[in-house]
Amino acid sequence: MYKRVLLKLSGEQLAGKYDSGVDTELMAWLADQIKPVVRAGTEVVIMVGGGNYARGAQLAGHGIGRVTADNIGMLATIMNAVALSDVFNAHDVTARALTIVRAPQIADYFTHRRALGDLTKGHVVIAAGGTGRPYVTTDTAALSFALELECEVVFKATKVDGVYDKDPAKFPDAQLVPEISFEHAVSDNAIRVMDKAALGLAAEYKLPVMVFNAMQDGAIAKACRGEAVGTKIG
Repeated sequence: MYKRVLLKLSGEQLAGKYDSGVDTELMAWLADQIKPVVRAGTEVVIMVGGGNYARGAQLAGHGIGRVTADNIGMLATIMNAVALSDVFNAHDVTARALTIVRAPQIADYFTHRRALGDLTKGHVVIAAGGTGRPYVTTDTAALSFALELECEVVFKATKVDGVYDKDPAKFPDAQLVPEISFEHAVSDNAIRVMDKAALGLAAEYKLPVMVFNAMQDGAIAKACRGEAVGTKIG
C-alpha cells in the first residue's frame, strides 16, 4: 500500500459523457473509488487538467497570445478543481481545492505547508493552476507537485489500459507492455501517454509513473495497493 500518491486527471476525463464542462455523476463515481483508498490510509493528491473548458495551445493565435491562452487554461483547471472538491465533499470524501494561481475568492492558495497539512489530516488535495506558468503542461506540473509533496508514485489516468507495443486502435494484435524504462519512454516518439518533459523529470528523480485506465471499477484502489495495473514507467 502506497503512503502518498498523485493521480493526474485530464479535463476530458472529467467531462465524462459530455463534450465539455463536467460530469458530476462521474465525479461522484470517482469519489466512491477514492473513498476506500483514503480510509485505508493512503494520502491522495489529484492534479486536474482543464481541456474540457480550454486548452492553451489550441486557443493561441488569431489575436490571443500564447501566454494569455495558457492563463485561460489555468483558469479552466481551477473550475474543475472546485467542482471536483465540492462533489467529493458531498459524497463523504473530505477534499480541498488548492490553486497555485491566486484566486482567493474561489479557492485557497497552494503552499507546501498547507498541502502537507491537509494530506496528513486525511484530506484529498486537488491541485489546480498547473505550475502557474505558461508553456508548462499539467502533466509536467503533476510530476513537479508529486516530487514537492514526496509522493511515492504518479498515476496517469488514461482512456486505455496502459502503454501498448503499437496503436491498439489500428492493430488488433497490439500487446499491453507491463513495464518500460524511463529511457525508452522518453526516446520513443510513439509513446505519447505523457509529455516528454514530464517523463524527463520523472526519470531524473526516479519517480515511477503508472499509466492505466482509472475509469475501470477498482483500478485506483488496486494501483494504490501496489498491484499490477496498466504499465509501469520506471
